[in-house]
Amino acid sequence: MSRGSEVLAPARLRRVTLTLARCPEHPEGSAGRGYEIVAPLGPEGRLDAALWQETRDHCRVRRFWTGERDRHGRLVHRAGGEGGATWLIDYDDRTTDDDEAGYRLGTHAFLEGAYVSIRGADDAAYHTFRVDRVGPARPAAASAGSG
Repeated sequence: MSRGSEVLAPARLRRVTLTLARCPEHPEGSAGRGYEIVAPLGPEGRLDAALWQETRDHCRVRRFWTGERDRHGRLVHRAGGEGGATWLIDYDDRTTDDDEAGYRLGTHAFLEGAYVSIRGADDAAYHTFRVDRVGPARPAAASAGSG
């Protein structure tokens, strides 16, 4: 669906902002480290695999990390892992070396104030993130000056 040069995200997708929760390196957490995820959430705030199948081209991720360039990828649902499936962030579909897996993301409710864990591609440790905001997904892409 498009309007002018905008590509509109399906209405059932939500924009979820995660920020780094308190940890030894960041005792107050860090609003400058996190993820912005366009995700298919069901009525209880959980990731919806069937909805992902219908909207996966719109399920995008932006990783923001103070002092580093933003990374852009896709939210992916793959067979295997605990519970028979794994949700992960894929930055380059030619390799799995850069994938960042979530810990049981399919069972967590993405509600403001909740916590989720994601393992960075560069280490084996999971990092805990707080769900700061959940709102409607904005247009996935828009050209400058469109209105």
